[in-house]
Amino acid sequence: MRSILIWTLLACVSLAADWPQWRGPSRDCRLNGATAWPESLDEQRLTRKWRVGLGPSYSGALISGDRIVVTETRDKSHEVVRVLDRATGKELWKKEWPGAMSVPFFARENGSWIRSTPATDGKYLYVAGIRDVLVCLELETGEEVWRLDFPAEFKSSLPSFGCVCSPLIDGEFIYFQAAGAFFKLDKATGKVVWRTGKEGGGLFGSMSESAFSSPVIATIGGVKQLVVQSRSSLFAVAPETGKALWSTKVEAFRGMNILTPLVIGDTVFTSTYGGGSFLFDVRRSDSGFSVSQKWNTKAQGYMSSPVLIGEHVYMHLRNQRFHCVNPGDGSVAWTTRPFGKYWSTVVNGTTMLTLDQRGILRLINAGPDEYKEVSSRKVSEAETWAHLAVADGDIVVRELNGVSVWSWK
Repeated sequence: MRSILIWTLLACVSLAADWPQWRGPSRDCRLNGATAWPESLDEQRLTRKWRVGLGPSYSGALISGDRIVVTETRDKSHEVVRVLDRATGKELWKKEWPGAMSVPFFARENGSWIRSTPATDGKYLYVAGIRDVLVCLELETGEEVWRLDFPAEFKSSLPSFGCVCSPLIDGEFIYFQAAGAFFKLDKATGKVVWRTGKEGGGLFGSMSESAFSSPVIATIGGVKQLVVQSRSSLFAVAPETGKALWSTKVEAFRGMNILTPLVIGDTVFTSTYGGGSFLFDVRRSDSGFSVSQKWNTKAQGYMSSPVLIGEHVYMHLRNQRFHCVNPGDGSVAWTTRPFGKYWSTVVNGTTMLTLDQRGILRLINAGPDEYKEVSSRKVSEAETWAHLAVADGDIVVRELNGVSVWSWK
């Protein structure tokens, strides 16, 4: 019993110091319980430990114990997974398979590279390729455990924009959007537990095979549920059964619902390209759940998912400006000048670390009174479209042609 307790405590400590999936440990870009960051990004406070050249990728890097996980597309024909030593950048193993396709011209500004961010539970690694293929590998060795080719298995077409959804691990299961539906899989075998929201109908409307968003787990109305955004709707399902709990349409140009939705108590915030920003109120009663729009504004999100700090939402907009909004009534606290086309955000207490696609890292103090940039620094000459990964004082920057690890002093 004592050994089990020690192992459990060590596992919890390890998880807290990792960046194991899309948007971090709790999938909301938040570092809970982390040491406060220094107040400067200058060379005395932040230094580069190492850099390794790679092929292109949009996938965010993972941090798992002493390992860094990255993906890349090689020669426009193969997808590659590399696991690197966190301290030195030395390659520990590499796995690759045929996997490439060309996405529409307006979605490939920098190329048709692998898009989804992998996920790991510390033992297994789950990687979604651009052609809707999910592969499970042993994190220690890279040995393949199973793979699920969704187009082959479910007779679906290739996702026209490539697979974008990042897998979500919860307990012994994985949740994932692919083949025009939402799936629950046994993480040990890849066996489908349930499949819901098939393309073309039901409560969800048309899911579309090319979902852009990634699911989150939340408790709303006292009920644990999976909150999912498709190309046309926002909805929730019961994890045990896949049964729909509630659903609502979300307006967007050409179905460009890209953000990961943000759950705030019993409300859900999202923002779309061509649609605007929306807050939906989700109510539970004896007869089930109902959902209604509480407010909407003209501010349009794009590819950067929002974060919640205190009582305000912070989001990078389609017009490249940074934006602070009160989710209570939709009132705008402030909006900045334009920055880059995309940025990722990591939150530590009331401080944000952001990286835009021009390779500029920013340290920002969050607050509704004004935009307060504390420090900034260019950390990459190449563009940086992948999400930041941060753990234990290490900052992983996935450049379009490499990966670098920076460390606070």
